[in-house]
Amino acid sequence: MKTRKKAWLILENGDQFEGQSFGFEGNSSGEVVFNTSMTGFELSLTDPSYYGQILTFTFPLVGNFGVPDSERDEYGLLKFFESEKIWPFGVIMTNASENFSHHRAVQSLENFLKKQKIPAITCIDTRKLTKILRDKGSLLGQIVIDKKAKLNTIKDPNQENLVDKVSIKKTKIYTPKNFKKTILLIDTGVKNNIIRCFLKRKIRVVQVPWDTVLKDFNFKINQQNIKINGLFLSNGPGDPKKVFSKITANISLALEKNIPIFGICLGNQILSLALGGNTYKLPYGHRGVNQPVQNLENEKCFITSQNHGFAVDEKKLPKDFKVWFKNLNDGSVEGIKHIKKPIFSVQFHPEACPGPQDTEFLFDEFLKNL
Repeated sequence: MKTRKKAWLILENGDQFEGQSFGFEGNSSGEVVFNTSMTGFELSLTDPSYYGQILTFTFPLVGNFGVPDSERDEYGLLKFFESEKIWPFGVIMTNASENFSHHRAVQSLENFLKKQKIPAITCIDTRKLTKILRDKGSLLGQIVIDKKAKLNTIKDPNQENLVDKVSIKKTKIYTPKNFKKTILLIDTGVKNNIIRCFLKRKIRVVQVPWDTVLKDFNFKINQQNIKINGLFLSNGPGDPKKVFSKITANISLALEKNIPIFGICLGNQILSLALGGNTYKLPYGHRGVNQPVQNLENEKCFITSQNHGFAVDEKKLPKDFKVWFKNLNDGSVEGIKHIKKPIFSVQFHPEACPGPQDTEFLFDEFLKNL
């Protein structure tokens, strides 16, 4: 066992946890949240939706299978990660494994964190911490190596436009062989597996920055004439009210041109806001791979992967929309659907990664409308 420096997690309500530094030896602050997944830490760490947060893993052992290599697929996407980097501002674990064993592993979790300068704490009672977060709601907090360096006040990341930090800056086009249709993906922090789910269905993906405003769905990029058949609104971090107004024009144009729309997670919230609905912050969010939802059309239930801190307000649902899915734990809206037009969105992640793939059929439902 290595000799490690002491480190502290200090919450805004005054609660403190003493542990050991693991990863980059530095200070950090953000919104402290918890994830209940038992596997897939490398996927969670590279999910852009965690930007601005300090991520707590409730499963007691993390890192024992190591971090996989950086192999890319034919489109240049990393095969075993959801993006190019780690996004949480810090990581909290009960038992972070120093040793690892897996045929794809090339480095330890500790090295992965150190290389990207992400502070982490191990030897923390994450059960006690999670109980506090479930009682008080998500809290701001900070990881400190030296208590003298702790901040008196912590800036709430949800007050910022986090999407601008995680979205691409230039348009990318992914073209599978013999593609059938083309979708425009507004990138507010998209996960790689969402793109993969479209590509394996022979759908060309035009990925654009979050603040792109279209004049039409027929345009030219890099000498290519592009005809868009569908609009996709991606997942991402933060408060949807910080970004939705910029995307509203594209949604309105899609409605005018009868372009099908599909949204996931933040995309679900943005769609609701753009059409006159409302959103609110959940007490402690839904993060993990075991969230039960029910399709209200046929009463079928699914176990889903989720990662969000905000939800759509059912009482302010946009005109001509209905609740499609509901969370069976707290009754919050997990999906909305237009009563006539091919427009729908879900709060959970049908692309999973990590998590169950039971709801991946929603991509097929979207493609039927293209």
